[in-house]
Amino acid sequence: MQSIFAHYSYDPSMARDTPTAAVKQTRFDAGGLERVQRRTLRTLMGGIVPGGAAMSSAYSSAAILGEELSGSETMGGVAASGLTLGAALTAIPLARFMVAHGRRPGIAGGYVIAAGGAALCLISALAGTYPLLIVGMMCVGLGYSGNMAARFAAADLAEEPGTAIGTLIWASTFGSVLGPTVGFGPARSFATAIGLDELAGPYLLSILLFSLAALVVGTFLRPDPLEVSGGIGRDETKPPLRSFIHPILKSSDGRLAVGSMMTGHVVMVGVMTMVPIHLRSGGNELSVVGYVISLHIIGMYALSPIVGRLADRIGAHRLIAVGGLLLAFGAEVAAHNEAHESLEAFIGMFVIGVGWNCGLVASSTLLVRTFTGDDRVGIQGLADLCMTAAGASAGMIAGFFMAATTFHHLSHTAVVFGLIPTLIVLARWVGKRRGQGR
Repeated sequence: MQSIFAHYSYDPSMARDTPTAAVKQTRFDAGGLERVQRRTLRTLMGGIVPGGAAMSSAYSSAAILGEELSGSETMGGVAASGLTLGAALTAIPLARFMVAHGRRPGIAGGYVIAAGGAALCLISALAGTYPLLIVGMMCVGLGYSGNMAARFAAADLAEEPGTAIGTLIWASTFGSVLGPTVGFGPARSFATAIGLDELAGPYLLSILLFSLAALVVGTFLRPDPLEVSGGIGRDETKPPLRSFIHPILKSSDGRLAVGSMMTGHVVMVGVMTMVPIHLRSGGNELSVVGYVISLHIIGMYALSPIVGRLADRIGAHRLIAVGGLLLAFGAEVAAHNEAHESLEAFIGMFVIGVGWNCGLVASSTLLVRTFTGDDRVGIQGLADLCMTAAGASAGMIAGFFMAATTFHHLSHTAVVFGLIPTLIVLARWVGKRRGQGR
């Protein structure tokens, strides 16, 4: 590894307000940077596969376990939304930690805490304690924050950030699809065989896989991509949250990117949280629920390399508009699924996943291209905060909404939210055309 280093040097222009700050930027030649980028992608992929599997295994069973422990569909939805709530609460602290210490300890540390959260969920299933499930899922949410931060780590050194982000998200497909399938299949059977509750199985699997993800990233993500790009140590003064908010609010692309991420998460989390309960109410087996969630996750991740390349080629704005249309169409299809059936759920959730993917990859690419200064990591963290907070809110509201109405009304409402990014892009395009015509 030493052969790719040119030298370490201190660049005073990279420091923030403190000329004597010990900000180091690692210098590489072009070939060295390419090798570091390839190694970074390989390592992140090696961590995000088990990390994604652990997260999806924990998440897919949370609503069902929460309903069993509380006796309420609403509280089942609240339990599942604990993941996105935990991710929202930790997005900014994790971003600041990474600026101070690097991507490697931030992402690996998130996986370690997530493993502890999965252990709390396991104890909750065994002891029948609902509040412990909420706390555990919030800790699992930090693993989700680590997964989200990994996509920006993949773009730290990339010339084509959309392609790098898409490649990494694509790697999530394997783990995220296997998570619910194995969690509701072999892991559930194993838990039953050793005398545990069947819903303890997914959390046993999550503990193992989160620990593996932490080991891979903690051991092999060297050199740290944020250190190579000169980003470590810039945030020593710990700027207030508003210093990240103002750049986004002042930028039309920043507002579009964050708004698209939030909308996609609202639709995806709101519908996905309630699908397991809806299907179970019609007598569908847990295995069917697992297959529906797995196909949905395939939609979320499998096409990412193509989506990432499209973001670099045709532009992020157009892809955001396409993602909004797909979200709306998928939610409308899911709305027509009867509880005792599953075909519309399979199709609708898959299309929602593809729409979410288009919005996430395109919005992340737009953020990377729009914000390149000292505060970029903090802005990325704020964007993830907004996205996951929107998802957490959607997950909790979805439970109350479904209890008051039906799954069909919930999905129809999601159609309206899904169209918001498309309408914004269309309005901007019309405004630009009118301006050019004057």
